[in-house]
Amino acid sequence: MKALKNVSIYIALIVGVILLAVLINGVTSAPEMSYNKFVTELIENDNVKKVSVDGNTALVELKEALNNKTLYRVKFYSQDVFESLVLEAESAGKTFDYVADITEVPFIVTLIPYILMAGIVIFFILFMMGQSQGANAKVMNFGKSRARLYTTSKIKFADVAGADEEKEEMAELVSFLKNPKKYADMGARIPKGVLMVGPPGTGKTYLAKAVAGEAEVPFFAISGSDFVEMYVGVGAARVRDLFEQAKKNAPCLIFIDEIDAVGRHRGSGLGGGHDEREQTLNQLLVEMDGFAGKEGIIIIAATNRPDILDPALTRPGRFDRKIVVNVPTLKARDEILKVHARNKPISEDVSLLEVAKITPGFTPADLENLLNEAALLAAREDLDKIEMRHIKEATFRVVVGPEKKSNVMTEKDKRLTAIHETGHAIAVKVASSTDTVDRVSIIPAGYAGGYTAHKPSEDKTYATEKQMIENIIVALGGRAAEELCLGEVSTGASSDLKSANGIAHNMVTKYGMSKKLTNMVFDNEGNEVFIGRSFGSTRNYSEDTAAIIDEEVKTIIDSAYTKVKEILTENMDKLNRIADVLMEKEKIEGEEFEALMAE
Repeated sequence: MKALKNVSIYIALIVGVILLAVLINGVTSAPEMSYNKFVTELIENDNVKKVSVDGNTALVELKEALNNKTLYRVKFYSQDVFESLVLEAESAGKTFDYVADITEVPFIVTLIPYILMAGIVIFFILFMMGQSQGANAKVMNFGKSRARLYTTSKIKFADVAGADEEKEEMAELVSFLKNPKKYADMGARIPKGVLMVGPPGTGKTYLAKAVAGEAEVPFFAISGSDFVEMYVGVGAARVRDLFEQAKKNAPCLIFIDEIDAVGRHRGSGLGGGHDEREQTLNQLLVEMDGFAGKEGIIIIAATNRPDILDPALTRPGRFDRKIVVNVPTLKARDEILKVHARNKPISEDVSLLEVAKITPGFTPADLENLLNEAALLAAREDLDKIEMRHIKEATFRVVVGPEKKSNVMTEKDKRLTAIHETGHAIAVKVASSTDTVDRVSIIPAGYAGGYTAHKPSEDKTYATEKQMIENIIVALGGRAAEELCLGEVSTGASSDLKSANGIAHNMVTKYGMSKKLTNMVFDNEGNEVFIGRSFGSTRNYSEDTAAIIDEEVKTIIDSAYTKVKEILTENMDKLNRIADVLMEKEKIEGEEFEALMAE
């Protein structure tokens, strides 16, 4: 759009100059008439209304139109002869106005149109040359780093909540950047690079900004994908340019976000081709730990895929430290919620500690989004403060998705959903030793036709075999309820089956939790095809063992399914009663569910 706008400006300029030239030259649309015809047909017939003379041209206005024209141009060779003609006509009784507007146009004025036209041509040529040079400059700038330089960062360690151990590790980097002589005198070598590993949304980038803010040094920020380009050699050139800029601003920090985009395991292309990405990685390896020293430059990188990084990149001397930024604990979640609640009006009935208890597994990004959703819900009701009910509703919006109350379900589908979700809820109540029901709903939300939310009583670091079987039983509760109450099953249990099969398969292949294959692991690198590395690999077990694995997975699932059917059969009256309540209310909270189960 911008290019089209520029072109339209140039076109308008050219048109304006042409019109100016036309006006200066006095070009008119009046047709030309011969001198003889002017005398014989107009003067003699007294059909002239007005004659205006300009140089050797007369503009003649007629009394009556001739060939549908009332204005003609007449050229003559002698002004004296033309004036004599006019005087003779007047003495003969011919009446018309005569204007002898003879003006001498300066020579320079006659050159103005030609000067303007030449100027436009020269301007157009210069403009095209500038565009060409700009294109060449852009090509040359492909090798320039796209890192953004921040001379200061307003984020401090005090703004980072729930990451005390991570901040302690980073504080040493800050101390080195502020006082490098202290470590040099002790003969200590500060880590050249720090690799932050953790799930998305755990605050890796935020922590890096806090390090820059505390150290008060220049901070280069770039994404791993910014290095890679379709042109060969561009990525390596950008790496060189980045480190050249960093040396000029040392001591400084370089932060590479999503480094897995450029640091993937070499030879991962089909055939092990030496592609552009590998050249970029090779240059990064050289810059981080080559012959040339990089004093005063610390590299911080973040990724949630450390398993696919090249070993040469993660070895000591390049990334000396690996800091795991994991999902926050209960105490950390409480601190994070307090930080995000600073600028929000919170009601007195809200306990952030209670909110932290019902949000296990939430990342800092999830918690920030949770309070923001709660604020939006309160604002939608025109309230002055955020209440606990808003936060609880926002929790389900973050986990499941917003409810779609406009979706109209048939009574048959509504009954099926109520039976399905009640089956899950009863399975949680009876079979689970760690979780309690928080809400049961048959209102569609996200991709689900309904949902049963349950929360753990405390944070769990590990899962036992018993707990994993309980999770399978809970997952199969909906399908079992459909079979027992309706005599058939539906497609609504597809995600439940996928979850149950995934847990059972991991029990057998990852954790050795099976009777026939106890203490044996058949993970095969997470069962993930990483093209190049996994393409040529083979399974580390035989076909017979694979059959036993399938048999063990089926045994675990069948056993859990039999168990959940027994639980639901024993509580069939409660299942139908709670399903009826769900049909009427569409949603029941955990306290009401507990009361219905206790009746």
